[in-house]
Amino acid sequence: MAEASEFRLVCPGVEHEGRLRRKYTSEGQGALKDISPPLEWYNVPDGTKSLALVVQDIDAPDPSGPIVPWTHWVVVKISPTLKGLPEGFSRKEEEAGGDCAKIQEGYNDFKLPGWRGGKLPSHGNRFEFKLYALDDELHLGKKVTKDKLLEAVEGHVLGEAVLIAIF
Repeated sequence: MAEASEFRLVCPGVEHEGRLRRKYTSEGQGALKDISPPLEWYNVPDGTKSLALVVQDIDAPDPSGPIVPWTHWVVVKISPTLKGLPEGFSRKEEEAGGDCAKIQEGYNDFKLPGWRGGKLPSHGNRFEFKLYALDDELHLGKKVTKDKLLEAVEGHVLGEAVLIAIF
């Protein structure tokens, strides 16, 4: 059980290590094409200037070798005053207005900006949602990637919140 004051990330309707609902994928009956899941976070560390999110399939097989995480979503410039991202937020940040309009979505491993649920060759893969609380605002240019983000956050992470969902 998580401590009441622990920095936490949740996806309503998905327990930690529970199933990611099909509607957030690109696969099967009930799937909604690339609709990003809702996320909520709690107990953002004091001193946080911005939040950043990386979602990846940590069990993705590389056809030429070992398992290599596959990035599904990169989001930066999230205001610490926000308490979450609503369902279907991806690629609609300007429509949302306010602090949401400043959010920047990066490129995933499909070479596209925003959330991509994808289709998996097998099921049971773990999707890792990792939210970083940062002591600075990141300026990563127009084409944000997971690699650029991870390099930029070094030395600036005040806390990390992780949610694992099974696809």
